[in-house]
Amino acid sequence: MSRLATLPRCRTPSLPRLQAQRRSVMMGAAAPHHAPKKEGDISSVFVSLSGTAREPLPDRFRTLKQDLVAGHEDAVVKSWGRLLRALREENATIAAKGPAIIPSVDFRNLDGDVERLKGEIRKRGAAVVRGVVDEDEARAYKDEIEAYVRKNPSTKAFPADNPQVYELYWSLPQLKARAHPNMLKTQAALMRELWHASPGAAISMQPLTYADRLRIRQPGDATFALGPHVDGGSVERWERDGYGRGGGTYDAVFRGDWEAYDPWDVTARVEAVQDLYNGAGACSMFRMFQGWLSISACGPREGTLLVNPLVRHSTAYFLLRPFFRPRRDAAEAGREGSWRRRTGRSRAARP
Repeated sequence: MSRLATLPRCRTPSLPRLQAQRRSVMMGAAAPHHAPKKEGDISSVFVSLSGTAREPLPDRFRTLKQDLVAGHEDAVVKSWGRLLRALREENATIAAKGPAIIPSVDFRNLDGDVERLKGEIRKRGAAVVRGVVDEDEARAYKDEIEAYVRKNPSTKAFPADNPQVYELYWSLPQLKARAHPNMLKTQAALMRELWHASPGAAISMQPLTYADRLRIRQPGDATFALGPHVDGGSVERWERDGYGRGGGTYDAVFRGDWEAYDPWDVTARVEAVQDLYNGAGACSMFRMFQGWLSISACGPREGTLLVNPLVRHSTAYFLLRPFFRPRRDAAEAGREGSWRRRTGRSRAARP
């Protein structure tokens, strides 16, 4: 499958597989001044691709996380139990429905479908918008990209011996895709209808161009795959000077009331700093969605994008997971009795 990354998502770790379609847009629910980042490729961003070992976090993250829930420990434990119970039920539904769990919008009825499916899109954190770009036009983008790479063999790509992800950001076909009127209309509709903010929030719901790399998957390839991950910051989610700014994006989760967390309220998130450490994959821009424009046909497990279609539940899970450890005798991780709250001087858990 070939895809152009085109939009500013709230994506969450992978659970079910999704079947992306050609001529479709896959939508998933996004600072200090730093020195320029070193050049690299996508392996510079993902430990799973770089081959480097994961180092434990400094001990200050242990105390930082303890401070986040101080005074709410009992409520957090109870909320963890409620979350596990909710996930058991929701995961069963996802497993039964498979890719059909993702809301599907027809571009020809964009406004009507988004309005009708608004609640489900907000729950899932993702949607497929079909028919955004004509098939022949989308295929032409891919042909132009391949021709560009042939003329510029020094183009950086990963893996070096079998290029799949190219460090191209401003090629002509990418610009054409980002500026396509249907793409802009799709972005504007989703941003306007799904997100909300307090009247005084310094935010515009109009799309801006966000440049990202592109991928052309080789048929039958089984070597390139990204591990489960979340864009829009890493440890910053627990930092007071990260997502803790502006009232705290995740305060409801850390006080033991994850059900009250609204992933679509941008009010506090406007002030969040997502790139405190200038990581290779860090971005200071708040991306309301991550979008993929499909420029060829593919099927399940042929390089399709995988998401966890429970944006509130999955966010609460990875935020709270560092506060708990599985019991050694636990038979099933999805049961409340299989976990105990972390206390003492255990090593800081990675998110």
